[in-house]
Amino acid sequence: MKKILLSVLLLLVMVLALSAGTSGPRVSRGTLATVEKSLDQRIQRLWDDTPYLLLGNTRGVYLEGFGAVFTVEVNLVMNPISLMNTRLTKDDIAKIRQKKLDRMPVLTKNLKEAMVSMAASIDTIPPEEQIAIVAFVDHYPWEDIAGMPVQITLQAQRKKLLDVQHANGAGLDAAIRVTEN
Repeated sequence: MKKILLSVLLLLVMVLALSAGTSGPRVSRGTLATVEKSLDQRIQRLWDDTPYLLLGNTRGVYLEGFGAVFTVEVNLVMNPISLMNTRLTKDDIAKIRQKKLDRMPVLTKNLKEAMVSMAASIDTIPPEEQIAIVAFVDHYPWEDIAGMPVQITLQAQRKKLLDVQHANGAGLDAAIRVTEN
């Protein structure tokens, strides 16, 4: 009985010692939430004519050994179909397509700038880890989406983003890998 009690006590001490050395998550939920809100505000300010530009809230997660990943869903052009306007002409559809195509580079540029801000504000991410944003671009069923991305992924090493910040934005395009699918 004494040996069992001693073994249990020793095991308990080892568990407590191991848990005392373990810190919490490298990036807190509060930090992620602050960055999420900042990205939401940045996107919502892009265009005044699209009140539902942001579809839902940005979500971020920290993956130990990789870095932070944020996802956002955007609608670049408001749906012109309403009770008063139930049909679209081919010209209407072409104009909406062109408007979206014109807005894609603006969105991408703003997301790149947001990544530089993120790198500075999430200082608990190691410099060699990544920061990534995945933007899902919403499309309507009636749209011609040939050649238009449904997802834009931006990814960069935190250190490279900090270097861009210290260089006042120089090298932004070279620091961030952009993939459109």
